[in-house]
Amino acid sequence: MAVIVPFESPQNASIEPLVGLVAADMERVNSTILARTGSEVTMIPEVANHLISSGGKRLRPMLTLAMANLTGYSGDGHIKLAAAVEFMHTATLLHDDVVDESELRRGKLSARMLWGNEASVLVGDFLLGQAFRMMVEVGSLRALDILSSAAATIAEGEVMQLAAAKNTATTEDEYLAVIRGKTAELFAAACEVGPVIANRPKAEQTACRSVGMNLGIAFQLVDDVLDYGGKAAKLGKNIGDDFREGKITLPVVLAFRRGNDSERKFWIKALERGEIGDSDLDHAIGLMTKHRALEDTINRAQHYGAMAVDALALFPSSPMKSALEQVVAFCLARSH
Repeated sequence: MAVIVPFESPQNASIEPLVGLVAADMERVNSTILARTGSEVTMIPEVANHLISSGGKRLRPMLTLAMANLTGYSGDGHIKLAAAVEFMHTATLLHDDVVDESELRRGKLSARMLWGNEASVLVGDFLLGQAFRMMVEVGSLRALDILSSAAATIAEGEVMQLAAAKNTATTEDEYLAVIRGKTAELFAAACEVGPVIANRPKAEQTACRSVGMNLGIAFQLVDDVLDYGGKAAKLGKNIGDDFREGKITLPVVLAFRRGNDSERKFWIKALERGEIGDSDLDHAIGLMTKHRALEDTINRAQHYGAMAVDALALFPSSPMKSALEQVVAFCLARSH
């Protein structure tokens, strides 16, 4: 049983306009990524390239390039910063799959299933090291500060999620704090460094950061819904993985809070104690549907998406601004 929640997003919501506008720069970013994953230690490029070449949209580095373009940057520091952002993201995926004991990543076996947990963690550490080297080479102390602070915040978010795991008493505010750290912070930093290296006014730097932060929260909330109402082929993971791993996400928080005593006992049994029967995922989706938990999570995502678009209002009309607005709509419409 899967529930596809309808979205009120433009029919033509697409990431393609952004892809087209940053294509030339992304070629340079991809070349940089390939060059920087090189190592005489054979396993490092093998593990890194397994994930880097596995078909991710590269949304975060594209946002770095887009914001540099939007704010009139004319150097080439944005190439290394975009590559650094992608390395940070890839490192967190390698580490996440170990923590979550995930078997799939983007529809393929995760690196930990092929090379083991130790290799996944260590190659993730190598990629973080390379990311910091590139940040230093760009020569902007402020950009280095933003991205290094983001690395610490992401780790804090992951630890917060670990502490909240299987805890059905997690509140909506506590959950939002987790996703601000573990997901939205990298979006925010990726967007903020463009206007920083372009030496734009503080108002523009803050606006770009706000675009990334709100887009990142919306992106994660949609992901949370897709775990209970998406299609495995599109997701690159199995429907219900969050449920089976005992992850507390916003649909669970809302369904638990709105449920009666027997419904709460079900969530505690399934998520806190891990006692999950064959029909329990369907039952969980049924409870979420009954209490509008999936629908309201989407409503929250649309709220953050609207704030991301509002933050773009500071900038004059341009093809890049229009493409970024479409990216927000695309992220909200991913369940189609």
